[in-house]
Amino acid sequence: MNIEVLKSKIHRVRLTQVELHYVGSITIDEDLMDAANLIDGEKVQVVNINNGERLETYVITGERGSGMICLNGPAARKAQVGDIIIIISYASMDFEEAKKFKPTVIFPDADNRLPV
Repeated sequence: MNIEVLKSKIHRVRLTQVELHYVGSITIDEDLMDAANLIDGEKVQVVNINNGERLETYVITGERGSGMICLNGPAARKAQVGDIIIIISYASMDFEEAKKFKPTVIFPDADNRLPV
């Protein structure tokens, strides 16, 4: 039996940009992607702390070191610049493997940078 478990989480980052007229997705600073073990094109869930919205989309690699977190396309209507969001990815794995699996969770600072 396979189950879905938390794989990666970027906890409480600030939305820096929204781009309504774009194909869709969420653009994430490549430093944050690497630290959270996310890859370009990976499906993620986005949870908006400010308004309770939840949506699914996919990751696009943003400029490394920029702190960029940008909701693109229709998702841009679900948030405003400055909103605090959580970005979550899940993995499907065997039940016994899932018991031993440790997710990657990061806690960026107020500028969407990794603590040193």
